[in-house]
Amino acid sequence: MKSQLTTLCYLEKNGSYLMLHRVSKKNDINHDKWIGVGGHFEHQESPEDCLRREVKEETGLTLVSFNFRGIVSFISDDDPAEYMCLYTSDNFTGTQIECDEGKLEWVPFEKIDSLELWEGDKIFLNLLKEKAPFFSLKLVYKNGALVEKYLNGNPI
Repeated sequence: MKSQLTTLCYLEKNGSYLMLHRVSKKNDINHDKWIGVGGHFEHQESPEDCLRREVKEETGLTLVSFNFRGIVSFISDDDPAEYMCLYTSDNFTGTQIECDEGKLEWVPFEKIDSLELWEGDKIFLNLLKEKAPFFSLKLVYKNGALVEKYLNGNPI
C-alpha cells in the first residue's frame, strides 16, 4: 500500500480561521470533525499545485500567497501513512462558495478549541497559534485514539 500525500490550509481573516465542518460525505473518516481545507495530490502535482486547486475547489477562493508551516505525518493502525503539507494564508481573493464536503464557517481563534477536532489537530493548531517555526509533527493513532506524538523527531 502506498503512502498518501495531502495538503491542508487554514485561511485567516479578522482573527478567525475558515473551518470545514465535515458533515456531507458518507464513510468519511473526518465525519463531524472540523478541519481546514485541502485534500489529496493529483497526478504530477506539487504541494503548491494541490494546495491552490483544493482551496479553489472547496472554497471558491484563490490564494494570492501562503506560508508552508509544517509537515504532519499521520500513522493510523495498518493504513498507509499520510504525509500532510500544512499551510496558512491571509492573502486570497474571490467569493466564497458552498462546499460539497461540509459546511464552511469562519471561526474565531479563541473558539476553535471548543470544536470537535482530532486530538492531533489541536497540537498543530496550537503550533500555528504560537507562530512556531517550520515543524515536523508525527501523530500515531490506534483505533481513532492518539497514542504517540513527536515534534521534530522528539516525543511530546
